[in-house]
Order: sequence, then structure tokens, then C-alpha cells
Amino acid sequence: MLRHEFRPGQLVAGLFLTAAGITYAGDAGGAWDTPWFAVIPMVVGGLCLAGVVGLLARAVRRHRDTRRTTAPPEAEQPDTAQTQATHRTP
Repeated sequence: MLRHEFRPGQLVAGLFLTAAGITYAGDAGGAWDTPWFAVIPMVVGGLCLAGVVGLLARAVRRHRDTRRTTAPPEAEQPDTAQTQATHRTP
């Protein structure tokens, strides 16, 4: 099985849409009575939250990837005090 990257925004969207489906299924099955407009705020709020989570995850992933690809500053430039100490002539 191929692995894929974790996408928390899609997870949040799926959870809210599943909750909306369960709400309508419970209403259709007679377990409870749900007004027709009750699910709209749940779906819209869930999609907005999923968008925020997706943007946040993307920002974290981009920050982490740029940190991995760039060399640390101390590896690029040698320490000047150490360089001067080793190159001094007696």
C-alpha cells in the first residue's frame, strides 16, 4: 500500500460531513427530529474549520521543508574567533 501525506483539513471536513449525514440519517430513521436548516451551519462551520486547519498544516509543512533544505548558519560560515586563532603566526 502506498503511503501518502497526512492532510488534517480533509479529515476535519470528512468528520463534519459524516456528522451531518448521521444527523439526517437519525432524522430519517425516526430516532430524533431535526429541522431542515440545522445541518447547514454544521456543514458550513466544518468546511470553514477544515480550510483553516488545511492552511495551518500547509504553513507548518512549508516551514518544516525549508528548514530541512537549508544548511544551518554555523555550517556555512566558520566561527571568526576560531579561524583567527588557528591562522595566527607566532
